[in-house]
Amino acid sequence: MLFWMALVFIIVLFILWKWGFPVIVKMELDRKDFIDQSLKKAHEANERLANIQKEGESILQEAREKQALILREAAATRDAIVEKAQDKARSEGARLLEEAKASIEQEKKAAIADIRKQVATLSVEIAEKVLKQNLKDDKSQMELIDRMLDDVSSNK
Repeated sequence: MLFWMALVFIIVLFILWKWGFPVIVKMELDRKDFIDQSLKKAHEANERLANIQKEGESILQEAREKQALILREAAATRDAIVEKAQDKARSEGARLLEEAKASIEQEKKAAIADIRKQVATLSVEIAEKVLKQNLKDDKSQMELIDRMLDDVSSNK
């Protein structure tokens, strides 16, 4: 029985050696290759991820720099617009002030001309009344002057 067991063992060992072990070894090698390739792909994926993260950080940094530049440009533009508006307001204020001064000057001249006209008219009226009346004494002259002043005061 030991002989037959040894013979069967040798036959099974031979069959396994010829057809079984190469398949098992091939499966193990394939599995090892698959694991190695998976590790290699994982390593490559990690490298790509690191590169993508670096690129993302650089893009983010570039975006921050552009944002800061845009904000500086916007602030400069805002300041320029405010300055321009202030200059325009100053020039408009100066123009309005000049127009007001010119208007006041014209009104002043018109008022002076009107006063001169009134004085001339009053002078002519006084002279006319004086000539109409016989001025015989100072008393009558003073009465006439007082009446004329009263007339002027009541006309205002």
